[in-house]
Amino acid sequence: MARRRRPSADKPQIAIAPMIDCVFLLLIYFMVSATLEKQEADLSFELPGTVETSEPVDLPDEQVILIRGDGQVLVNDYALDSPDAPRFTELATTLNRFRQAAEANDSEATVTIAPEDPALHQSVVKVMDACSVAGIERIHFSLAGGT
Repeated sequence: MARRRRPSADKPQIAIAPMIDCVFLLLIYFMVSATLEKQEADLSFELPGTVETSEPVDLPDEQVILIRGDGQVLVNDYALDSPDAPRFTELATTLNRFRQAAEANDSEATVTIAPEDPALHQSVVKVMDACSVAGIERIHFSLAGGT
């Protein structure tokens, strides 16, 4: 009679049950997180935009930009940008909004530049550059104290 060999007890075994539990837990986690993301994508909202009006809104025809002797720029008595700035970006942004509002109201945006007597030409040129960046083409000049 032939003897049967006993399987050796040294053979490593893999426990399958805990591995299956972990896989199911991961599957449930990803399924729940995927559904939450989809529900968030279904939220509806509207972004603000331009509104067409039947009657024109009473907006000022022009913006008066005062340039002080020290180079400070004022629009409606509100100081914008630093006189030492290489470009007047705040002024350009403000003028761009003014131009957009004027276009929505079917009027042409006009800017009057009023430098004080000791104002440098460089400040005037920077204001004109800001008008160009904003897309304003109608620019008038005036004295700071008069018309």
